Amino acid sequence: MQHPRSFRAIAQFIALLATICVCQADDETRYPNLKGQWERFVVRGLPGQPSFDQTKGWGTFQQAPLTPEYQAILEASMADQANGGHGNAIEHARCGAAGMPFMMIAFRPLEFAVTPDTTYIIMADFDALRRVFTDGRDWPSEIEPTFAGYSIGKWVDTDGDGKFDVLEVETRSFKGPRIYDISGLPLHRDNQSVFKERIYLDKNNPNLLHDEITVIDNALTRPWTVDKKYVRNSNTRAQWPEFICSEYNAQVFVGHENYYLSADGFLMPSKKGQKPPDLRYFRQSLR
Repeated sequence: MQHPRSFRAIAQFIALLATICVCQADDETRYPNLKGQWERFVVRGLPGQPSFDQTKGWGTFQQAPLTPEYQAILEASMADQANGGHGNAIEHARCGAAGMPFMMIAFRPLEFAVTPDTTYIIMADFDALRRVFTDGRDWPSEIEPTFAGYSIGKWVDTDGDGKFDVLEVETRSFKGPRIYDISGLPLHRDNQSVFKERIYLDKNNPNLLHDEITVIDNALTRPWTVDKKYVRNSNTRAQWPEFICSEYNAQVFVGHENYYLSADGFLMPSKKGQKPPDLRYFRQSLR
């Protein structure tokens, strides 16, 4: 026979669990519904591949407020690409990390996982991940630089209805090189970039997500703000793609040159008139 105190203890424990569940449910309702698969908002007919400002073509079409030095770097990158090279995108062609802000282009879908302490942004591209800490922490005295940077955020209730509707984020502490898009639109080589974001659902369309990104970078003459948009996939059981860069990469890099591996396994030039690689350390065939 159980003691009455045991029954009281069990009852108190069940009540505690119920309270915790209710609190968790209340917490969930305080945050916007970001569940699902978010795809890049596509504007048809723009030149080039997907870009930082989705409303304009890539590269020089972006009209980025670059300093003269970095405008020349961009133009040289695009000229090299027109000749068969990779320009400033060479590290990306080698399967290097995309980093900020390139990783937010969403070549493949994004997923947002919201918890009270951290909001996770997961990219189905290069298996990339961003962590936005929303637990009230301050900037650490030392931060190890990463391509994605270190992000601190804060949920804000802008209309006073008791529910959060905007995630404000600041991201710092980078390593590079990093670019905006595959044209090689560059960020400053000093990696002192700062990104400030406002992430929120459209007031008229809950399946449209805005990410207002302001870039503060020493390659720019002024801060540069764009409104990136993502559309929620209506299929709640959508397939998540997998992309492993090295699995599909036929680029072969020898010294400062890149070549291409043909379907039958032979080394091919990537540029018109390109010389073969230096084979000084290989036994040469006799003619």
